[in-house]
Amino acid sequence: MGRQGLPLSILVVALASAAFGAPAALAGSSASQPPAIAPVPPGFVGVDADGPLFDPTAHLNLDRQLDQMVANGVESVRVAFNWAAAQPYASWADVPDAQVSQFTDVGGVPTSFAAIDQLVGLAAQRGLTLLPTVLYAPGWDAKTNRHGLDTPAQTGPYANFLTALVDRYGPRGTYWALHPGIPRLAIRWWQIWNEPNLTYYWPQPFASRYVALLAAAHAAIKRADPGAKVVLGALTNFAWKSIGQIYRVHGARNLFDVVAVNGFTKTPSNVILYLRIMRNALIHFGDGHKPLLATEVSWPSAQGKSPQHYDFNTTEAGQARNIAAVLPMLGSERTQLGLIGFYYYTWVGDEAPAAPAFSFAGLLGLKHGTLVAKPALSAFRTGALALEQCRQKGAVATRCAKPARSA
Repeated sequence: MGRQGLPLSILVVALASAAFGAPAALAGSSASQPPAIAPVPPGFVGVDADGPLFDPTAHLNLDRQLDQMVANGVESVRVAFNWAAAQPYASWADVPDAQVSQFTDVGGVPTSFAAIDQLVGLAAQRGLTLLPTVLYAPGWDAKTNRHGLDTPAQTGPYANFLTALVDRYGPRGTYWALHPGIPRLAIRWWQIWNEPNLTYYWPQPFASRYVALLAAAHAAIKRADPGAKVVLGALTNFAWKSIGQIYRVHGARNLFDVVAVNGFTKTPSNVILYLRIMRNALIHFGDGHKPLLATEVSWPSAQGKSPQHYDFNTTEAGQARNIAAVLPMLGSERTQLGLIGFYYYTWVGDEAPAAPAFSFAGLLGLKHGTLVAKPALSAFRTGALALEQCRQKGAVATRCAKPARSA
């Protein structure tokens, strides 16, 4: 989703005795080789997609990149649905004459679905589920955030945009009627903003205004598709404290179906510990039945390359080792954690000299205009296919062309 506002890592050894009584013994419980387990559910293994993948100046072929995702075990893609790009103008009177043909009318608001249509169609053809994170407020409904992204000034326009998205890409969506040759893979999960507990994404304190947006979004989504799931905006850093701020807002617990976290830690075992502390927090607040998504798991190979010195920065070899270690842990601990999926951040990064640290987080790197597969990609593929019990994936993300050999 873009990592510009991320502060330093807050995961240290002291986490083992942190809030909500997370048992210290669990910190290393997954470090050894896990026993053989059943395949993870379809869609469990995912990646985030942003940056060069959608930058026209990078000249990456989206078709080819999605094929590579499938071949490497990706079954779900988390991606920003850019509200500001889809609805840049508040009314038709604001649209320049030369641009009128690019928009369709949605409740009086000129709307361009072109970029989202392309992604939805290409993903559906490959059986890749999408988790859209709906963010970026257009200028006509923006409240200035001096420290980062502007937030919605009112809740109504954001909710209306969500209604338009569900009406187009949900189970009865017009997109599927307009494209009968594309497999109908409706979007049923919608994430409301990203990291609202960070100043970059939302002015602090965040809970009251964010929950107001969440309430409007929840109502819009459930009205358009009662079976859809509302995913809480991913919380990061001390996520278990931030969820407490949300729960203190009256009625907030009824406004989301899935909890999401972005937990960045130095070691793979602390990723599991982070998730366990978050699970314990949900139990503490009486909401322990809700499933958990790890929407960003990552190690930037930024050591010695970026001016941002996070304690979880590593080398390309270290990035690959961490990925190889964490994927089997996520699989073996998923039931106990109530974890229904994870997304590695990110598929491809723009590794320009002295770029921000998370520009080096990709499984692939764009280096001086050339796309390079990093050791992390091989580690991810090996771990993902093991979780899915495949030797080789087919053309459809959730199918094995060659199942794993029986033990």
